[in-house]
Amino acid sequence: MKKYLITGCAGFIGSNFVYYMLRRHQDILMVNLDKLTYAGNLENLKDAEGDPRHTFVQGDICDRPLVEKLFSQYDFDYVINFAAESHVDRSISNPGLFVQTNVQGTVNLLQCAKEAWLRDGVWAEEKKFVQVSTDEVYGSLGDEGYFTETTPLCPHSPYSASKASADLFVMAFHDTYGMPVNITRCSNNYGPYQFPEKLIPLMINNVKHHKPLPVYGDGMNVRDWLYVEDHCKAIDLVAQGGRPGQVYNVGGHNERPNIFIVKTIIAQLHDRLQDDAINETLIHYVADRLGHDRRYGIDPAKIRQELGWYPETPFEQGIVKTIDWYLCHETWMDHVTSGDYQKYYEAMYKNR
Repeated sequence: MKKYLITGCAGFIGSNFVYYMLRRHQDILMVNLDKLTYAGNLENLKDAEGDPRHTFVQGDICDRPLVEKLFSQYDFDYVINFAAESHVDRSISNPGLFVQTNVQGTVNLLQCAKEAWLRDGVWAEEKKFVQVSTDEVYGSLGDEGYFTETTPLCPHSPYSASKASADLFVMAFHDTYGMPVNITRCSNNYGPYQFPEKLIPLMINNVKHHKPLPVYGDGMNVRDWLYVEDHCKAIDLVAQGGRPGQVYNVGGHNERPNIFIVKTIIAQLHDRLQDDAINETLIHYVADRLGHDRRYGIDPAKIRQELGWYPETPFEQGIVKTIDWYLCHETWMDHVTSGDYQKYYEAMYKNR
């Protein structure tokens, strides 16, 4: 049985990864560690309750005694580190919090893994630390070209700087101690369970309620959009077969300007809900974000060649699936936006 420590599991990508692994693998045990901050919603894991392959622990990746205890209790084969403060705007207003979680938390996980897996100078077999990172560590692209694994790091926001720093620590543990590690750097994810401060769920929620749709600058910032289940498949493949010490870029080849995304959501919901009040007059251009990178684009050739991964979900299909999910999960959205999901946690775990 393979044993996983999955951090940040109640967040967007982490919860999708938990469900992906439960669907794909029978002989596993996942211990899911999450601090349950504003973006960590225990309801995201509700469908995994009662599954003996899944154990939830509320806790902070910076908590050294807790992480050491979990390693001692479960003898993990893999650490998949999703835990991160991830919203750029929040990093601009409070960069210190991003250093604490994204840098210090990652270093704490690395130190605990090293203590558990390195004995008398020899690493235990079939262990792996996978750091889930972002293409934002590379900075910004011009109108042409793509990020590759050899693109120099050039972060432009406190968020991306904290992720780049964490990546460097992960590679330092490989180069210094020989720890078996991989880093994945993905493009913008979208899909179920994403907290509605991110572009797509924010726009879906605002459109439904006829609220203004804030668009930064001229709306022509370009992102490469990756459906979250395709990303989960990539992480699984990297954990199982990635060469130790290697970085793998994970991109969707679905580049779209932000304004295109917004207008697509408007058109979809106008037709679905048959509501003429849903139209492009809801768009409200706002002052651009500080340090806003103009374009991201990822070349995923390496992961395709080495591990056979490719993005299976075209944007035109993925956005329909995503909108469908949010329309069918209005209660989830209401709980997340109101904070009521915290009551769910208290009801489930207060007396445990």
